[in-house]
Amino acid sequence: MRIYFGWYAVAAAFVLAIFGWGLGFYGPPIYLQAVLDRTDFSIAAVSWAVTFHFVMGAAMVLCLPALYRKLGVATVTCLGCLILVAGLFGWARADSLPSLYLAAFGTGLGWVTMGAAALNAIVSPWFEARRPLALSMAYNGSSLGGVVFSPLWAIMIAAVGFADAVFGVGVLLVLAVLSLSLTILRRSPNGMEEDRAKQLNPHASKREVAAKTHCRAFPTLALGMALGLFAQVGLIAHLFSVLHDLIGHQQAGWALSLATVCAVAGRTLCGWFMPQNTDRRHVAAASYAVQIVGCLCLGAGVNGELPLIWAGIALFGLGIGNATSLPPLIAQAEFPRQSVTSIVARTVAAAQFCYAFAPAAFGALRQYWHGSDIGPTTAILAFAAMVKLLAAAVFLYGRRPIVGPEPQDREMQRNRRHP
Repeated sequence: MRIYFGWYAVAAAFVLAIFGWGLGFYGPPIYLQAVLDRTDFSIAAVSWAVTFHFVMGAAMVLCLPALYRKLGVATVTCLGCLILVAGLFGWARADSLPSLYLAAFGTGLGWVTMGAAALNAIVSPWFEARRPLALSMAYNGSSLGGVVFSPLWAIMIAAVGFADAVFGVGVLLVLAVLSLSLTILRRSPNGMEEDRAKQLNPHASKREVAAKTHCRAFPTLALGMALGLFAQVGLIAHLFSVLHDLIGHQQAGWALSLATVCAVAGRTLCGWFMPQNTDRRHVAAASYAVQIVGCLCLGAGVNGELPLIWAGIALFGLGIGNATSLPPLIAQAEFPRQSVTSIVARTVAAAQFCYAFAPAAFGALRQYWHGSDIGPTTAILAFAAMVKLLAAAVFLYGRRPIVGPEPQDREMQRNRRHP
């Protein structure tokens, strides 16, 4: 039986997501600690470099569609790979703040060519009715990137040093991207048979009226996602450094890996067991509540209580994947079908620009509370819990009765039963 070529595109996107998130999203917290160990830079200064990394990535995302039209997906991905590797060498060698920020500029531009927008550009042209299933399979690579690279970075840096670790990972990345570009990414679905099933939307008129009258829907969706990711990214950016002091270097790497495994588990359980007609804002708020409990457990374990620390990591990790996957599902339920793509893009863009400043904000908190009775670790955990609580409240404020499931939701459920 011949395999539809689109599934090869999904596999390629999955591999790119492993490297993209492993190096560009889960990597900066470890780079932060490696730079602090090697230099006399302040926590706040290095945290601003991490923020600059994410800001540059957000700006690059806006440029990707034009670059894809002009150069093609394969060429842009290869160029992004080379820029990312150059930036990684900059993080390992930087001996001044300007050189550190130049390195952050490179990694910020490079990693998003293997990020969420890039995966969508690679996978979406090959699918229509099965697009939600295909994209979810590709995005799972992002979680695996954290599982693989969080402990791998810690082990390699401890064994051979940051610069040699970057060299090994960089060679592997270049080989992988060049291979995928030559064999898969250069192909397009033009002229090839693809899934063209069209869906009718019996609820469209009711949804359109509801969306027009429900003026809180978009601002609360965008703000709730932005606040949730602000707290999440800010804490993750400093989590390795914090755990490094509590449980040691290698155990901290394994803790981040556990958080990512729990993220996969939380997103999978939510996708499979969330009732069809449930209010998805309630689910998002509940996911944030689990992460708040995780922050409280971590805060209670700052004096070295290992069971509380590992329980906190697991609970916080359960909501990591849902923070990015639930807002698009909320948009599907609350907006007309033809508006969903635009609504999701605007929501994700707002969230990305917001969370870009989270590492610097959390770094400033650590610096401010350093040496106090409360302590910097307790301060950032409490702050993350409060922001998560505010995000849950924003989601709940914007809720409204669900008119009915979107056809694409039913199609995704059929695809799960009959892939």
